[in-house]
Amino acid sequence: MNKVAIVTGGSGGIGRCTAAALNAAGCTVYEFSRRRIPAEGINHIDADVTKEEQVRSAVAEVVAREGRIDILVNNAGFGISGAAELTDSRDSHAQLELNLFGTDNMTRAVLPTMRAQGSGRIVCMSSIAGILPIPFQLWYSVSKASIIAYVLALQNEVRPFGITVCAVMPGDIASGFTDARRKSAAGDDVYSGRIERSVAVMEHDERTGMTPEFAGGFVAKVALKNKSRPLIAMGAAYKGAAVLAKLLPRRTSNWIVGRMYAK
Repeated sequence: MNKVAIVTGGSGGIGRCTAAALNAAGCTVYEFSRRRIPAEGINHIDADVTKEEQVRSAVAEVVAREGRIDILVNNAGFGISGAAELTDSRDSHAQLELNLFGTDNMTRAVLPTMRAQGSGRIVCMSSIAGILPIPFQLWYSVSKASIIAYVLALQNEVRPFGITVCAVMPGDIASGFTDARRKSAAGDDVYSGRIERSVAVMEHDERTGMTPEFAGGFVAKVALKNKSRPLIAMGAAYKGAAVLAKLLPRRTSNWIVGRMYAK
């Protein structure tokens, strides 16, 4: 039986490549996004994951067509950067609204179907920044740390229903994410140019990072597993970083991050 998969934020970048990899593996794939960009073998449904009614309607349409949902990949998200002190609350709230509450809207919408069928796989996109928070990307880091807590708690809630949950923690990826970041250099004179220097380092690392095709293939493999570790770092360098985050004293690991991104 072909698995039925939903990928959010599937119109570009990691989401689009994940949808393509799942389709190549024989899944029936639906991508939810606000933009319709046709991709061979992928079914598009218009949905803004921050709008609960749109999410429930879109999920109901998949269930009506297919009768089941086997995989959900919560990929939709974006990033903001700037000094926390000078970040407008509307921007920080919007960051959490999409990255965290959009994930929650989708997850709550598919859980009744997965629970009724006695199986399901939910993959949420976190980030290495969720365990190693990055200065001047404070709210993005908070959103991804929240995903980790969400996944760990949810895993224990839904385990008796045959549903498994995990978070993938990528690092730097050369995708449209970099250009879509909402950047603010407000107060950079007060912060001695450190905001722009930090963002420049981040963007260089992203533009020279993993390809979205590699990332999408990785996420698809994780999604096709029946179970896995709850937190999965993507890429050898970031697996190493995740190990060091566990082993080093927090004071030390945070000092290293500060030297990299807040000089």
